[in-house]
Amino acid sequence: MGTTINFKVKRFDELSLNELYAILRLRAEVFVVEQDCVYQDVDGKDEKALHLIGYKNEKIIAYTRIFKGGDYFECPSFGRVVVQENERKYGYGHDLVKESVKAIKDHFGKSTIKISAQTYLKKFYSTHGFHQEGDEYLEDGIPHIAMTKQIT
Repeated sequence: MGTTINFKVKRFDELSLNELYAILRLRAEVFVVEQDCVYQDVDGKDEKALHLIGYKNEKIIAYTRIFKGGDYFECPSFGRVVVQENERKYGYGHDLVKESVKAIKDHFGKSTIKISAQTYLKKFYSTHGFHQEGDEYLEDGIPHIAMTKQIT
């Protein structure tokens, strides 16, 4: 098992320049380079989001951005779920989803969470209580599905 990962939730205006740079670099490494997907990552939505940052030995290795209802979907949501490639073997993705759900509950209360998940991750999100809604669709050329989870 890897070293413990520590999570912090920050508003956009609380991010340091170094944190913002590390987050954007991590997102680009995974979503643009590793997944070979050319898309506009800096989309003007980061300013509205809460940022869940996973630190390991003071280095950012995991991240999601979290939205209140109405800012992305009608329900609270999280996206840009990312763990650095060489850190995935430790199961930090599961920790990241659990912390994302907890952050939504802590900041927005009990509700339904809706996410846009890459289709190949359906089983992964299902283990966290998410259920597919509707048909598969393409987002930035990658197959996705909508998934929801009720938090109580």
